[in-house]
Amino acid sequence: MKKNVKMAAGLLCAAAAAAVMSATAFADEETKTLRVAMECGYAPYNWTQADDSNGAVPIADSKEFAYGYDVMMAKHICEELGWDLEIVKLDWDSLVPAVQSGTVDCVIAGQSITSERLEMVDFTEPYYYASIITLTKADSDYADAEGVADLAGATATSQLNTVWYDVCLPQIPDANILPAQESAPAMLVALDADKCDIVVTDMPTGMAACVAYPDFKLLDFTGSDDDFEVSEEEINIGISLQKGNTELLDAINGVLADMTVEDYEEMMNEAISVQPLSDAEEETEE
Repeated sequence: MKKNVKMAAGLLCAAAAAAVMSATAFADEETKTLRVAMECGYAPYNWTQADDSNGAVPIADSKEFAYGYDVMMAKHICEELGWDLEIVKLDWDSLVPAVQSGTVDCVIAGQSITSERLEMVDFTEPYYYASIITLTKADSDYADAEGVADLAGATATSQLNTVWYDVCLPQIPDANILPAQESAPAMLVALDADKCDIVVTDMPTGMAACVAYPDFKLLDFTGSDDDFEVSEEEINIGISLQKGNTELLDAINGVLADMTVEDYEEMMNEAISVQPLSDAEEETEE
């Protein structure tokens, strides 16, 4: 009799433990959090703001909030997958190492899908396609440039470790290429302060810059015979993940597969329309 009681008690304990484990696993599944890293300083892709207006998301370990195209995309992905979202603010050069180490799940930060980066991380399908443009001042000697050759001799800079700096600037004949700027806002400040004649960047960044700096002029050589030569991979923007994380890669790609180029453009236009207009001016030049 005692033996049977002990067996019954043991079975009850085992069942209770299994129930707890099952409930814990269910809770973990229900509360899965996607940790997404970005600069939170690269409008219109991402920026920092003081409140949650327009749907901004709290930045981890901060009293500030992040918003922009990348945040909108991260929110959409998490909503479709039923996950929570956490935004992690990191500087540009820390993004890839954070993915490699597993500190964050992915980076959504306007990263081009380059061969060099693909050696270190995996990428989703593109979540934006960004053409290359040039910014100058409306009264500069280069304001009427119609192609790369017309930028000859310009003093130029762009953001560190980008296609703009590494691939595009060297294509300008006799360019005086200054050291790269640590961030996109710092790059724009350099142009505004007349430290350079031009900067090269992508279309969304250029469009947003012209809102923040009304005296900037955007030069788009797309479709001309004298445009910057870049490959498809260099203008396609993707979400980077730790190599081999096929489960997350497939999940995010599943969401992106249901979106169109028009969806991306609509989301980007909304981000540009609500971006802070003065953030770039608060940055100091490197």
